[in-house]
Amino acid sequence: MSTLRKYKIQIALLDLFDLVSFLIFVMGVVLFIRFFIFNPFTVVGQSMEPKFHQGDFIIVDKITPRLGKLQRGDIIVFVPENRDVPFIKRIIWLPGEEIKIRDNNVIICSGTWAAQECSTLEEFYLPETTITSTSQCKIDDFTVDADGYFVMGDNRSASTDSRCCFWLWCFEQSNYLVHPADIIGKVAVKVYPKLEGHW
Repeated sequence: MSTLRKYKIQIALLDLFDLVSFLIFVMGVVLFIRFFIFNPFTVVGQSMEPKFHQGDFIIVDKITPRLGKLQRGDIIVFVPENRDVPFIKRIIWLPGEEIKIRDNNVIICSGTWAAQECSTLEEFYLPETTITSTSQCKIDDFTVDADGYFVMGDNRSASTDSRCCFWLWCFEQSNYLVHPADIIGKVAVKVYPKLEGHW
């Protein structure tokens, strides 16, 4: 084999090594982002309509929950206790608050029993025709402990959420909260909506 041919083979092998190294690096970055920073999901169900519809593709921020910076109104993806599929819901009540649902109103109470302050939650993100009830569970008052969030879907009549222990006709009071360990992340962006009638 000539010296020139050996040289060309060495150059080709070096180029191949560089390409493989680059692909491994890119794959490592993608996997790191996928498992520790952002996570893609497809919305299943109607519980968050009209904000999100069946088939919408969303990106979930996995950092914010780990920093403990979730707020009322944030939309999160999580796997509830004793369930094995991800849910998407909106945070309604924060740790340490008392929850009341009265006459289609969502009421937030905080403070001690002797000096409790209550106010009706203004839910500007809901259609005016939204009905909020607990008829499926027969439970009207909840307490959010220091390590949990109470969540509901925006499409209240089609959402199984904290009101029903994430299941229809659930009468338990033990697992209606979403705990930090159950949270996958906060919805950061809807990448593209479901395109009805388009193929």
